[in-house]
Parts: sequence; structure tokens; C-alpha cells
Amino acid sequence: MVRATPTRSDAAAAPALPEARGPLSAAVVSALRGPPGDVARPPVLSTDPVADDDLQLALYLCYELHYQGFRGVDTEWEWAPGLLALRAEIERAFLEAVRRDRPRAPAAGDAVARLRALIDAADGPSLSRYMEERGTLDRMREFCIHRSAYQLKEADPHTWAIPRVDGPAKAAMVHIQADEYGAGDPAAVHATLFATTMAALGLDGSYGAYLDRLPGITLATVNLVTLFGLHRRWRGAAVGHLAVFEMTSVAPMGRYATVLRRLGLGPDATRFYDVHVEADAVHEVIAADRMVDPLVATHPGLADDVVFGAEALMGVEGRFTRHLLDRWRLGRSSLER
Repeated sequence: MVRATPTRSDAAAAPALPEARGPLSAAVVSALRGPPGDVARPPVLSTDPVADDDLQLALYLCYELHYQGFRGVDTEWEWAPGLLALRAEIERAFLEAVRRDRPRAPAAGDAVARLRALIDAADGPSLSRYMEERGTLDRMREFCIHRSAYQLKEADPHTWAIPRVDGPAKAAMVHIQADEYGAGDPAAVHATLFATTMAALGLDGSYGAYLDRLPGITLATVNLVTLFGLHRRWRGAAVGHLAVFEMTSVAPMGRYATVLRRLGLGPDATRFYDVHVEADAVHEVIAADRMVDPLVATHPGLADDVVFGAEALMGVEGRFTRHLLDRWRLGRSSLER
């Protein structure tokens, strides 16, 4: 058998490998520094997998091979069996914890009604309201550093679900995703707009620049949707995640735009949020009526998975919000040092 010539991720685009934070991430980092092959398999032990820095970084590193990769890392690691086996063990621990800790939607009613009831029942603190009332420039910068893990790849994880759904649900998802990618205008791609916001805040908007600063709970917000997107088994959860993402976006995005204007920032900083206020008002209706409803009507067995994706999103995002607010109330940074 002839092995293809190893290729390396584009050094100009890909971030460097981060520092390990424990045995799991150390095993992944060590493996990725060499040629594809065997991977150490330390036991996946954690009392809190959702926020575990080591576990979430290890999973993020495995997943990032499906996105931009890492500088100097052989691209054949993406499908290396040993790494996939370790990833599967980490995924199981993560999913079990998410299932255990998530808020529960009502068991009765159609899928959209259950999603709306889940949203209406949310009683945790609101990060956008806190920022609207008390947000400072430093805290807005911290918030954007956290969100850069997802926003600089915005829409990509959900896009993996497009070939895994069919009919009207596929068309609706494509409609939403096309808007996220700028409707054909490279300058309007939402990830690009977020990089511009970061630059306006004096931050580095290059992809992966702050990976070493992101705590486990921040990485979990991205790992969750990547897990749903990569696995056909979880296509319903990816749809539910996207639906609630869109159904809960308009008011928070407006508040963040308000904060930036109050802080004296101009349109380069606010455009990302202003665009979302307008787009997500439309996407909310498309997601519920044209994506979730038709999908569940055609595939009723996916209804509980759709709701689980929404529950998982709200559970992990709730943990993320509490992490930031708890740290800030203590006068501490919410980022890793």
C-alpha cells in the first residue's frame, strides 16, 4: 500500500498548537507533533466534563482538524484511527454530562412548541442584559475573545448537517446558512464581520489567536455543535441547536450593539451585531416553521433529538454565562492566564 505524501496545514492560515492542560490534551498535542500513527490513550476521567479544561481542549484539538487544522500538523491526522478512538471516548463522557445537566423541555407538544416552552422557561442570568447595564470596554473585549472560538468559524458546524437532512428542512437550512456566509459577498461573511469587530476593539481577529486563553466551558460551547454537526446520528440535535440559536438571538445581539455604541465604538465594531439583529429576525421564523416543523413531520423519530439539541445548547450556554459573571463579580478575568 502506497501512502500519500504527508501534507501540512497552511502555515499562513492555521494557528499554532496550544499548550496542553492535562494528560488528555497532552496526548493529543504530542501525537499531532509527529506523523500519523499511534496515540496514547489516557483514561477519560473527569468530575465535570462540560467545563474540564483538559478534556475540552483535547476534544477541541481533535475537532479542529476538520476545520483549519494546526500549523505544521500533518493533515492525515484528521482521520487517523487512533485519534478517532480517543475522541470517541471523550465524546461519550461529554455527552453523558450534557444529558445529565441539561434543562428539560416539556415532553408533550410538537417540537416547535417544546422549543418555545424551553426558551420561555429559561430562568438563568442574562449575559447580554448584564453587559447592557454594566459592560465595560475590558469586559466587552473579554467577551469577544471567548466568542471568537465560534464566531470566527460561524455557521461551519451547522453546515455539516445540510447533506444529512432533506426536503424543505434542507432548503430552510441552506437559506439560513447562505445568509451567515454573506449571501455571496465575501465582505459580508459573518465570521469576517466578527474579525472586524475584534480589530475595532484592539484585539487580534486572526483565527485561533486566543486558544490558549479560552477556558474549558468556552471550548465546550463550540465542541457541542461540532459534535452534533460531525455525526449523522445527531443531525436532529444539530437542527435543534441551530433553531434555538436563531430563536434567541435578536434581543441579545441588539444589546451588544448598544453596549458598543455606549462605549463610543463606531460601525466597524457594531456591524456584526446590527446585521444579526436584522437577519435573525427572519431566521427565527425560517428555523421554526420551515426547518424544524417539516423535518419532524417527515422524520418524527428525530423530534426528541431536535429538542435535545436545544436543551444541550441552553445548558452549556448557561454554564458559560455563569462562568463569566461569577469571575467578573469577583473582579477576576474570565480568561485563562
